[in-house]
Amino acid sequence: RKTHYSHQELIPAILYGSEIKNFPLEIDRKQFEKVYKETGESSLISLQIEGENSKKFDVLIHDVEKDPLTKKILHVDFYCPSTKKEVKAEIPLVFEGETPVVKELGGILIREIQTVIVKGLAQKLPREIKVNISKLKNFQDRILIKDLEIPEGITILKSPEEIVALIGLPEKEEEIKPVEEKPVEEKPIEEKVTETETTEKTKS
Repeated sequence: RKTHYSHQELIPAILYGSEIKNFPLEIDRKQFEKVYKETGESSLISLQIEGENSKKFDVLIHDVEKDPLTKKILHVDFYCPSTKKEVKAEIPLVFEGETPVVKELGGILIREIQTVIVKGLAQKLPREIKVNISKLKNFQDRILIKDLEIPEGITILKSPEEIVALIGLPEKEEEIKPVEEKPVEEKPIEEKVTETETTEKTKS
């Protein structure tokens, strides 16, 4: 059983959900890697099943197993969610914009969290949530969970007061004092001559 991607190198996969039976698949590696890069694991994609009973499912890429050394994809789980029941998904945060506190005052942008777990209908799940850091106008400003813009019907499963990003104070540069080189003491010519004569006598 293959999806409409089927050709060349294939990846074993499985399709499952609360309202369907488990369905083993094989998918084209190049096509899947392209889709996975574009959508991630929080966007619904259309999965076309080829065969006698050709069907199309709206699914989430629920789990991707990779080789720990080569990072090559070994297996994929597709989850077909109910259109009426809420699901949970991990959504990445994308930090964008500029703040003069970093650009002009040397502040350091501190990202307290990189992803959030959300709950909502699968068809409303965002691929990513953008964080506009231009709102950080001084060292006292904070961006909190409650400040994030999310689609209607989506709930972030974190405290509204949890910090997402802030600006840290610039690191103090330690003054590096140059090492003073001690001048090499030049011996008087007479001493050099005496040392040379002594050495020659010793050899003889």
